[in-house]
Amino acid sequence: MLDNLGRPGRVLLLGGTSEIGLAILAALRAPADTEVLLAGRDEQRMAAAGKELPFRTTTLAFDALNPGGHQAAISRAFAGGPVDLAIAATGVLTAQERVDRDPALGAEMIDVNFTSHVTALLDVASRMRSQRYGTIVVLSSVAAIRPRKANYVYGAAKAGLDAFARGLTDALAGTGVRVLLVRPGFVTGRMTAGLPAAPMSSTPAEVGVAVAAALDGKASLVWAPRRLAAAAMIIRLVPRPLWRRMRR
Repeated sequence: MLDNLGRPGRVLLLGGTSEIGLAILAALRAPADTEVLLAGRDEQRMAAAGKELPFRTTTLAFDALNPGGHQAAISRAFAGGPVDLAIAATGVLTAQERVDRDPALGAEMIDVNFTSHVTALLDVASRMRSQRYGTIVVLSSVAAIRPRKANYVYGAAKAGLDAFARGLTDALAGTGVRVLLVRPGFVTGRMTAGLPAAPMSSTPAEVGVAVAAALDGKASLVWAPRRLAAAAMIIRLVPRPLWRRMRR
């Protein structure tokens, strides 16, 4: 997963307090002298999270809702040396009912879950292309496969991110830079607190283990849990009138 140049590896987590992102870091099979850069808005929470990781950690200011500052944040991340692995885990889930009442919340959700990834990862990809190596992990969702009335704005944002990641994968082919697209199902955690668990739910730790295992291989796509891939095929085939009747 990390390069073999005889130096400590460097890992960047965009969304430095993300439960899934931190779970991926915790599951990595990497040397203890690996440097982890936690990038986000809440420095105190990131510092506390860093103490729980088995690596050296540094915090960086990164605000998903401030696209004008993304390039500067990425520049600071790469200023200390090449970055081997970048994990894009910035995200927010706002209830559809709230978005219906306040469309500005929908725009914010799209900016965080989609637009911020585009502006940040285009810069990350360019720098990794210059390095001639590196891996980018993009956290999509099964919600990207087909929008549901219960959270169609969230699904639209994830669908955009999913398409971007697939296009980025093709654009980087042959450059030495790899993209790993991750499609979790319902993940029980802070973001979904108060919601009833869906079929084939997983925990952040389970997603983290699945991603870490995929990083050790050559896959470009990982479902969490794995059996969700078959369910996604069925989801695409459900007749639209029946799909509309689904509450979630």
